[in-house]
Amino acid sequence: MKRIIATVIISLVAIYSANAQKLKGSDTVLPLAQKEAEEYMKKNKSARITVTGGGSGVGISALIENSTDIAMASRKMKLSEKMKITEGKKTVVETVVAYDALAVIVNPNNAVSQLTREQLEGIFTGKIKNWKEVGGENMPIVVYGRESSSGTYDFFKEHVLNNKNYAPSVMSMPATGAIVQSVSQTKGAIGYVGFAYIENNIKALKISFDGGKKFVAPSSKAAKDKSYPISRPLYFYSLASSAKLIKPFIDFILSPEGQKIVEKEGFITLK
Repeated sequence: MKRIIATVIISLVAIYSANAQKLKGSDTVLPLAQKEAEEYMKKNKSARITVTGGGSGVGISALIENSTDIAMASRKMKLSEKMKITEGKKTVVETVVAYDALAVIVNPNNAVSQLTREQLEGIFTGKIKNWKEVGGENMPIVVYGRESSSGTYDFFKEHVLNNKNYAPSVMSMPATGAIVQSVSQTKGAIGYVGFAYIENNIKALKISFDGGKKFVAPSSKAAKDKSYPISRPLYFYSLASSAKLIKPFIDFILSPEGQKIVEKEGFITLK
């Protein structure tokens, strides 16, 4: 009898392990992945998916160390990261699961409603320190950003700051939600967040990448037609050796049902 019970327990553990998946990484992708996992597990009772944040760099490091099945990322994997995987004689698989409009946000009581890329560069590199320099009132600019392990940190630096360094005065926040909270409570604040994080207690700015000729607000439509200049893909990175385990879940996200969740959660669908 004990042998039978032991065999049943071992079998159940094996089934559980075979269907257990770990996702780690981008805080931008986090709410989407959590909702997708929740809906997937409702349909697949034996599936067990855990989703945690920490930043794109953290997720990719976990993938390299083989401590996660999927690394969520809001930026492309760096060459140095790919090389580490290659050195381990592994093959990485990149999957775009959704798109995002990276929004620049200020406090709702701030009169400024639009900025050029050059003005953003000046603000985040520390050259512009007062809102009066960009058409606002005489008020110091309080700048919030993400930690260096964040994919959003890297993406903003590359695409908005033209790879110039952030000013030392930029306050690094551990998560996107912390930026939203800080900006909502500080009149002179500015920060950047994923489109899904835009709430009524913050204001998203119109942005121009053509020297101020045309300003565009972040929206699903503007991200899809690429008229909003700070749009980006969101990625799942995995190892080819894990394909059989994770394929059903990824197929679900890419399906019409999964893409409806993408839209419902405030992200931009693939089509």
